[in-house]
Amino acid sequence: MPVSRKPLALGAAVAAAAVLLGVVSYTAAEPDPTAPTADGSVAGASADPQAGMYRELAALARRDPADPLAIGRADAPVVLIEYADFACGYCGKFARDTAPALVEKYVDSGTLRIEWRNLPIFGAESEAAARAAWAAGRQGRFWQFHEAAYAEDAKEKGFGAQRLKELAAEAGVKDLNRFARDAESDAARRAVAEDQEEAYGLGATSTPSFLVNGRPIAGAQPQRTFTEAIEAAAGAGKGAAR
Repeated sequence: MPVSRKPLALGAAVAAAAVLLGVVSYTAAEPDPTAPTADGSVAGASADPQAGMYRELAALARRDPADPLAIGRADAPVVLIEYADFACGYCGKFARDTAPALVEKYVDSGTLRIEWRNLPIFGAESEAAARAAWAAGRQGRFWQFHEAAYAEDAKEKGFGAQRLKELAAEAGVKDLNRFARDAESDAARRAVAEDQEEAYGLGATSTPSFLVNGRPIAGAQPQRTFTEAIEAAAGAGKGAAR
């Protein structure tokens, strides 16, 4: 299925975000944790809880309690959306070095929900890995597959058909025949294309890319960048509830 790269029809906020994403340079290069964004903050994070936040982008959070590609309460006050590729080394760095601490501190406490979006940009094997991850999710093993695929040096082994089956088995997927069928299904292709369409519409063309309650963050930034953004978003939510 061809994927259009037309912007999402969400109004001026999306246009502004697309400019911001261009300014902060969503690239696969090593991110600079000190590089300022358009508003002078670091990687989209700011002491001002409203800075760089777009309500229309926050509305992209699906908050589906049955979504197997999400972790955390559906009604959590903060949603981090991650657009990523299993063949992306910096996505793996975030998965190994940063995400576990965020899960322990914020997801487990009910503050944060993480929603995954497949954004395969490195060719056919990236696309196949994205569909395979979706298929693992159909059997409730997406996050286990995610962990296996992002293990140290895992991407160096590639994501050919046999390797994807091995990762599924490592992730505890019980029915590997169903897994293989699901990964090649039209439903898998549509699901991945929908995620790609969303990302491209925001101007995100490289990985990893993030939104924290509608605030863009570029690349596998240091943990403190995500901590600051999550704390600011949670604080903004408490203020609005008063």
